[in-house]
Amino acid sequence: MKNIRNIAIIAHVDHGKTTLVDKMIHASQVFKEHEMTGELILDNNDLERERGITILSKNVAINYKGVKINVIDTPGHADFGGEVERVLNMADGVLLLVDAFEGPMPQTRFVLQKALEMGKKPIVVINKVDKPNCNPDWAHEQVFDLMFALDANEEQLDFPVVFGSAKNGWMSHDWKNPSTDITVLLEDIVKYIPEPKVAEGNTQMLVTSLDFSNYIGRIAVGRLLRGKLVANQPVTLCKKDGAMQKHRIKQLFVFDGLAKKEVPEVQAGDICAVVGVDGFEIGDTIADYENPEALDPISIDEPTMSMLFTINDSPFFGQEGKFVTSRHVRERLEKELEKNLAMRLQDTNSADSFMVFGRGVLHLSILIETMRREGYELQIGQPRVIVKEINGQKCEPVEELTIDVPESTSGKCIELVTRRKGVMKSMEPKGDRFILRFEIPSRGIIGLRSNVLTATQGEAIMTHRFTGYEPWRGDIAGRQNGSLIVMETGNAFAYSLDNLQDRGTFFIEPGEEVYEGQVIGENSRPMDLVINVTKSKKLTNHRASGADDKASLPPPRRFTLEEALEYIQEDEYVEVTPKSIRLRKIYLKDFERKKAQKEYTTA
Repeated sequence: MKNIRNIAIIAHVDHGKTTLVDKMIHASQVFKEHEMTGELILDNNDLERERGITILSKNVAINYKGVKINVIDTPGHADFGGEVERVLNMADGVLLLVDAFEGPMPQTRFVLQKALEMGKKPIVVINKVDKPNCNPDWAHEQVFDLMFALDANEEQLDFPVVFGSAKNGWMSHDWKNPSTDITVLLEDIVKYIPEPKVAEGNTQMLVTSLDFSNYIGRIAVGRLLRGKLVANQPVTLCKKDGAMQKHRIKQLFVFDGLAKKEVPEVQAGDICAVVGVDGFEIGDTIADYENPEALDPISIDEPTMSMLFTINDSPFFGQEGKFVTSRHVRERLEKELEKNLAMRLQDTNSADSFMVFGRGVLHLSILIETMRREGYELQIGQPRVIVKEINGQKCEPVEELTIDVPESTSGKCIELVTRRKGVMKSMEPKGDRFILRFEIPSRGIIGLRSNVLTATQGEAIMTHRFTGYEPWRGDIAGRQNGSLIVMETGNAFAYSLDNLQDRGTFFIEPGEEVYEGQVIGENSRPMDLVINVTKSKKLTNHRASGADDKASLPPPRRFTLEEALEYIQEDEYVEVTPKSIRLRKIYLKDFERKKAQKEYTTA
């Protein structure tokens, strides 16, 4: 075991952890060809490459001077907390990566707190020291203060620090004296991260992750805590509900660089992948055949938000997607449940819709975006927070919100947040910017980002993390303006859109196909307005008395999936297809909406 180190990397979004792991892979001479392309090896999912964020944890093994370093790349977003917690179960220590300019951020705190509670040994890496105006020594102090605030023990507080620039491929103990490579970091990992502790006793491995192959099916990934595993060995699968199942291991793999390497046996302390154990779930234990002993299952934070997923029943259904029925949607959601720990699925009264619970809008929107790219068509209702009753009192999820804004627009941000029941906790100057910290109900964050970005001309940096449940804070005013709704199905004409410009802002371009009940714009007044955009100019042989002006339309407002989910009202859906994101009313016909409204007010 002296030759194995298991480490997880903790960092806030965009602080450079995936880049650092890439450089570690290069330093170990594993993957030469990627150095030529400049692509990040680890972000191998299209969504991860586009957004520059890690969504799924990855396993990589690096050999350095005869020591095998198992590196686990973790997501930085608090929305992917389910991923983070199970990953830390496999590690003996953590690399805490911090931006030299920004210092530790709220979501760094979320993962670090979990790691310290589990007693993991940290190594701190202050990254991006080549940034202008950065302050590495200040960042170092901030990390110490944060660890102290999180009740780190004395051994954890005595952490080694490495400074450097992952992008430029160097690490050093003194940031004023850059080195030529990152071997200083690899040396510190070998020196400070403890080797795996191996307990005496029968075979025990907690399944903390899973992989899937089209050829061999589901693969259980985890760390072997004690005993050893041999190919073709009979084992017992201890389920979380107490059931015991007998299986036989077909193949064993360990991680080698980015690939998996088949091995005849695995010793305790190493991270491995097991093929042949069917029907496992994350949190189950692979144990000895004769005398199985189960490990404690992983505890995962509960979901805080729900969304209604339903089949697409708009007039345009089936035109762009491949999978459109409720059976397709259900099968895909059930498949997602197997690996997405923080997600829950619940049936509704209708056979065509499902209630999906997750950790936040980002967590669920990544799932929707993935499904959309796979060819699914579906409709999503307004995100809602999960309300609990604690000691007879109605409670809701509350989050810690941090906004980094220019000084000139800080007042507008404070006003926007306090209007949504946010309470300001602190305000710190940082150059010509302010760091504002609030406590705000999760409901208040839905739709806040676009308002804050508009108020600050796109300069605000907003992050939030779930802190717990607190008493209900009262009603929050929703969107002030009403919707512009299509009167009849057809093509939108520039002539009609031009004439209706004073009614509000449009989300569509001339020539787009629209259907009755579709939301194509935001009214400049509070109520909804039904408009006819399919009316063309009637051409006659009479000359018009006034000159015909050419229609001049401003560009339409386009939504990303998250923005659309945060924008809609409770009587609206987001229609998601592989090519389009449309907004629509739940009831497409005007008389149906009036009838539903009447029933709602009388109830």
